[in-house]
Amino acid sequence: MTRSLKKGPYVYDRLLKKIEGKRPEDMGVIKTWARASVISPEMLNFTFGVHNGKDFIEVKVTEDMIGHRFGEFSQTRKFTRHGGKMQKELEQKQKLAEVAAAKAAKASGDAKKK
Repeated sequence: MTRSLKKGPYVYDRLLKKIEGKRPEDMGVIKTWARASVISPEMLNFTFGVHNGKDFIEVKVTEDMIGHRFGEFSQTRKFTRHGGKMQKELEQKQKLAEVAAAKAAKASGDAKKK
């Protein structure tokens, strides 16, 4: 659900005060908990540390991000993986391929030494 046009976008005023009159090159990471704040054009090229509930995810603001919210770029849930028998078989094949590649690299290295 979007915000009413007569109200305008919600931009956290403390963030604007932090970047007011400063250059992105001079500033480090600006930490923020304001995930609901809309990214405005004044924030372009600044790097923000957006809190995801556990730690701060660094988000460098680009032109494409303007109008979106900070929370969209700092995921709160971590995807581990899908499991099951098929996944285990794929992982075993991948591991065997890596071992075979390492043996081949070692064999070619030994051949070059002789």
